[in-house]
Amino acid sequence: MAEQKTRPHSGDVGEFLAGLDAAKRADSDTLIGLMQDISGEQPVLWGTMIGFGHYHYQYESGHAGEAFRIGFAPRKGEFSLYVLTAYAGAEQARETELLARLGKHRRGKSCLYVRKLADIDPAVLRALVDEAWRFMERRYPAK
Repeated sequence: MAEQKTRPHSGDVGEFLAGLDAAKRADSDTLIGLMQDISGEQPVLWGTMIGFGHYHYQYESGHAGEAFRIGFAPRKGEFSLYVLTAYAGAEQARETELLARLGKHRRGKSCLYVRKLADIDPAVLRALVDEAWRFMERRYPAK
């Protein structure tokens, strides 16, 4: 099996953020504060992503690995926010309702893309992050 490429490492989050432009750095600081407040976890670099908490997963195929519970990546054109986790039922309906009120964004299967935090409603973002954190805690309880 292939080795997992994205893993937590001991890189300094502050040094990583220092390499960003001022606007991206300010938005990153805001995201770190939000995710740290909700998770109670310290930010950890996972490659060029900043993650909070971690969990172990294993697919039916046997593939297994580690990942962060919530996090983000300050990419060149936009932020990738890893906070979308609901795929069915009431959780999906709640996520859809929140996304409708969020503001300017795109979505992927498990991540949300925003250019800058000024484009979105901070209260709705907080609710999405909180929902994602609680979902991950239920789905992958700490051992």
